[in-house]
Amino acid sequence: MSDSRIDGYARGLFEIARAEGTIDEVEDELFRFGRAFESNDALRNALTDELIPADRRQGIVESLLGGKATTTTTQLVSMVVGAGRGRDLPAIVAKLVDRASASKSLESAEVRSAVPLTGDQQDRLKAALTNATGKQLNLKVVVDPSILGGIVATVGDTVIDGSVRTRVDQLKSRL
Repeated sequence: MSDSRIDGYARGLFEIARAEGTIDEVEDELFRFGRAFESNDALRNALTDELIPADRRQGIVESLLGGKATTTTTQLVSMVVGAGRGRDLPAIVAKLVDRASASKSLESAEVRSAVPLTGDQQDRLKAALTNATGKQLNLKVVVDPSILGGIVATVGDTVIDGSVRTRVDQLKSRL
């Protein structure tokens, strides 16, 4: 899909969530759903398969999110999937998160960690990243066991890689 369509969907979803006063919850839920969508082949295939009728794909979304996410989030994801734009969900969600962050004068920061971070760890990490980048941040944490340990932080075009996996790979290349 073209960038203008992705921007249009993200802008529309953002405006709906903002009008309903649920932008923070919807942004967080969409971010988490987008990450689950990217990492789960079966889910991605079910929601993007054009041979599956739209109402059935929407039913999958509603059974997954119903009761676990706000009604707004469930309806927004269902609308995108029903319109046949499931493949673009990660890009739409990324644009929405950026738009929501910008509306709060923040920049999006995605942090991948091998284990869940406590609230205190997230606060300290956010302060350290703010100090390192000089930007106020909207921190999004993703648990990614493949990094083995440490974290990988992405703020805009800047990547700070403190993962054990990268260190092991560097040691391998030296040997």
